[in-house]
Parts: sequence; C-alpha cells; structure tokens
Amino acid sequence: MASQGIDRIPDSLGYLVLTEDGAVVSSGGELENDEDTAGKITKIVYTAAKIPVTSDKRDTFKRISVVWDDSMYVITVSNHKIFASKRKYVPQDPVST
Repeated sequence: MASQGIDRIPDSLGYLVLTEDGAVVSSGGELENDEDTAGKITKIVYTAAKIPVTSDKRDTFKRISVVWDDSMYVITVSNHKIFASKRKYVPQDPVST
C-alpha cells in the first residue's frame, strides 16, 4: 500500500506521500495531485534536514508541524518517503491557573 495508512488519519483533510525528490506517490482529499504543495513540502523537509537538533549532526527532525490560519500540515520522513497530512487547525485557549 503506497499510502502506508496515512489515508486513514482521523480528521485529515488530505494527504501526500512523496518520494525523496518530491514526486507524488499517492495523494487524496484536498491534496489530491497537488504538485505545488508537494514542492513546498519537499523544500521544507530539505531545509529542516540541514538544521541539527542535537550536537550529533546525524540527528535531524522527526516531525514537522506547519500551521496556517485554519489548517496545519504534519510532515514526517520514513523509509525514504515524505508523508504529509493536512488537518484542520483549532487553536487551544491557554489554561489559566
């Protein structure tokens, strides 16, 4: 299965599965065949991969969340593929104590 279950994420508005070079392997929902978003996500991943998250330069990010006004993209890399899920973003009010 090319989507690796990403198509079953609850509350997902759409998804993309990309090769390492950004080619769309599978897609669905609002991101169906969205080459423009695929290109932007690929650039984000390549940029983030260059930023070390620890003193060991081999460690890179595990997951990236990108938030826009009312939606967010959750992006991860696994098995030489880029997985991105678009979800509705509902900000939480801060908890007062």
